[in-house]
Parts: sequence; structure tokens; C-alpha cells
Amino acid sequence: MKQDIKVSVDAVVFGYDPEQGISVLLIKRKYEPFQGMWALPGGLVLNEESLEQAVRRELKEEAGIDVNYLEQLYSFGQPGRDPRNRVVSIAYVGLVRPKDYQLSAQTDAEDVAWFSLRKTPKLAFDHKTIMDAALKRLRGKLAYEPIGFELLDKKFPFSDLEKLYQILLDRDLDRRNFKKKIMSYGFLEELDEMVQKKSGRPAHLYQFHKKKYFELKENGYNFDIFY
Repeated sequence: MKQDIKVSVDAVVFGYDPEQGISVLLIKRKYEPFQGMWALPGGLVLNEESLEQAVRRELKEEAGIDVNYLEQLYSFGQPGRDPRNRVVSIAYVGLVRPKDYQLSAQTDAEDVAWFSLRKTPKLAFDHKTIMDAALKRLRGKLAYEPIGFELLDKKFPFSDLEKLYQILLDRDLDRRNFKKKIMSYGFLEELDEMVQKKSGRPAHLYQFHKKKYFELKENGYNFDIFY
């Protein structure tokens, strides 16, 4: 039986900003199909590429960015998802600070922009399904692995960490229990430095102790902020 299936990659890159909340990186398609519609960055995998090389190339070509943290999400292969061919897409999810990047639309992207998750346009192909799956994975992973620290400044008040989790998880936290839980792991270091906030008393600064975290991870620690 003849098999004619192409392989592509798509990238769901979420951005976090304390004021703007969560956004997603989208490109406007220059060509058909779905010309002029917004979509996730992505494209076909070249013969000589690995999947990760392909997704990083597409992000560079279509959006002008390099993303440090990319994790493989899921495979999407429903027949008819691409009107041109039978295409199986391997999706990746990333999490960045938009202010760290200068966007630049290139190749088959007419434009590139960050969109608030509350105001995303209609997306091409099955990209809305892919984006929803990525958001579900992100929120699930935040509960059992502290991946959000890379979105904060190197030194930060604890309230910034609380706000990060509340926005990303889209839920309120018991502030006292949350802090007690996070501090119990030992990978968050309280500094002697203080910061004056816009209102209220000065607050202590903290920093993420990566070495301590990886030591705990190697020893099989159980991180669960809702346990």
C-alpha cells in the first residue's frame, strides 16, 4: 500500500509579562492555504533535519527568534488537517519573556506578533487545537516542575513569583501555603537585599538556586504545589 505522508513541526511559544499576562506568538500567512490568516510558526521538516532543528529553523525564519526552552508536545495527524497533503505535525511548546525578543517576519510569514490569550484571532489549520493542548500541558507542568523561574528577573520579590503562578495557572493561590510550600524545597534563596515596591513596605529579594534544584531532581524529589 502506498504511503504518502509529510512531516511538519509547529511551535506554540507562550510569552509571559507581569502586566500583560500570557500571550502566544503567531505569524500571518503570506501564501495559500489560509493566506492572510494567523497561524503558529512552523513548516515541513527537511530531509537532513532533526525535528528540533526544524522547529528552531522555522522560528528563526518566520519570527526571527531563538527560543531556549522548547519541549515536544504531541503529534497531530488527523486526515484533512492540511488541504494540500496528508501531513503529520509534531508540535513543540516554549515559554519566554516577550521583552527579550525582537520579532522579524521573514520567508512565508507576512507578519508576526504577540497576541493575548484572551484575544487570539481565528487560526489556520487545526492550530487552535494545538494551542489549547499546549496551554493545558503548560499549566499541568507548572504544578509539578518549577519551569516558571526563567520568566522572572534574576532577583525578584516573592510576590512576583505568586503573580506568575496565578496568571499562568489562571487561579487564585493561598498565599501563605504557597510560600510555605515553595520555601520547603530549598531551591529558593532569600537574599539580604530589599526592594521598595510601589506601595507597602520594602520586600526581600529572592533568587532561584539552580544547582540545588538539579540536586533535588536527581534524588527524585516530589514537587507539587497543590499537594
